[in-house]
Amino acid sequence: MKAVSSWSLHHTLGRYFGAVAAPSVGRRLAVDAATPPDGVPLLELPALLKERGFDTLQLCHFHLPSRDRTYLGELRHALAESEIELDALLVDDGDLTDPHEGEAHRAWISGWVEDATTLGARRARIIAGRAAPTEEALRASAHGLRQLARDHDGIRVVTENWLELTPGPREVLHILDATDGAVGLLIDTGNWAGSTKYDDLAMIAARGETCHAKCHFGPGGGRLDDFRRSLETLRDNGYAGPLALVYDDDTVDEWTGLDIEHQVVSAVFSGAR
Repeated sequence: MKAVSSWSLHHTLGRYFGAVAAPSVGRRLAVDAATPPDGVPLLELPALLKERGFDTLQLCHFHLPSRDRTYLGELRHALAESEIELDALLVDDGDLTDPHEGEAHRAWISGWVEDATTLGARRARIIAGRAAPTEEALRASAHGLRQLARDHDGIRVVTENWLELTPGPREVLHILDATDGAVGLLIDTGNWAGSTKYDDLAMIAARGETCHAKCHFGPGGGRLDDFRRSLETLRDNGYAGPLALVYDDDTVDEWTGLDIEHQVVSAVFSGAR
């Protein structure tokens, strides 16, 4: 398996952010709805990925130029034609823990989960929340995620170790446990740092169902060492899912960066992915 996140392909896709990418109740992540795409149309991406040896894609929601059902059907067909599995639609906005607009955000996110189902995605990744990790906020997140999973039983809802609500394994595991297995976990190797990073990743490794294999590039190869150790930590602590490469840098061009990451992943996992 050779997987990639569309986050890695901003330049290839022309840095496109769809006008429908932010909830009407307020933006949580910066989007650029005014700039039209100037790269490869998304409908052509599956064929390009196949040429590059990929067989699995994770798609950021904001890379969709249209949510029209006809367009979604065309994209699903393009993926199938190129034998590209859509592992996940990544819903990169919305806040289930917003004390005033949480329900409105959940309704907005729900629409994207429905789109993910239409596209034939195996999973929809939802942000756990943007609030500080208080007990109240953790409960609100678990409640919202559980509702989304219940309302969309044809697709697996997962969350991620990302942003303010999940600064460490305690918060991640608290949310997962509170959903009683209804919600899964996408692990991102680049979202935690500091002296406890590898211990933290070890604590959630076995709970992960899919992963962003993200390397922060830098001079001297030191960050490649971090990437390798992060992957080894997952491997040695029970992670067995797909690894979607995430190149989020300008050190080299996107495809070169992805090739470097894939070499490390293949070495750590003996070519199994």
